[in-house]
Amino acid sequence: MSVLGSLRPKRGSTHNSKRVGRGIGSGKGGTAAMGHKGQKARKGAPIRRGFEGGQTPMARRLPKFGFTNAEFKVRYEVVNVGQLNRFTGDVTPETLKLAGLVNNGPVKILGKGELKKALNVKANKVSEKAKSAIESAGGKIEVI
Repeated sequence: MSVLGSLRPKRGSTHNSKRVGRGIGSGKGGTAAMGHKGQKARKGAPIRRGFEGGQTPMARRLPKFGFTNAEFKVRYEVVNVGQLNRFTGDVTPETLKLAGLVNNGPVKILGKGELKKALNVKANKVSEKAKSAIESAGGKIEVI
């Protein structure tokens, strides 16, 4: 049991506390390390977090938008019109999955690229540019 009496903190792990408000000879001067005047130099100084000196705080100035859960956001698998040139006939989300262009989830067709053949495209969403590109090539679009 003599070991318990000799336990000490590791060297350098403890520090002497700052003794403020003990006069000129303390090394902290007459202001006790609080600077000159002002709210933070006074008694009871710690002001609450977020306090902005009396003006309306930022949390109350900004509008409240409400909570939207990102889990329920619909994330579309994107396929460009230029990638549809490898298909013939009908293009559905199932054929796109078999070709390895999408994984799972709803499909959106975007208008990047050029379509060189008439296709019947079935997708969950189609952009205006993609719609015009497919129809100009002689194809049809069906939104599922």
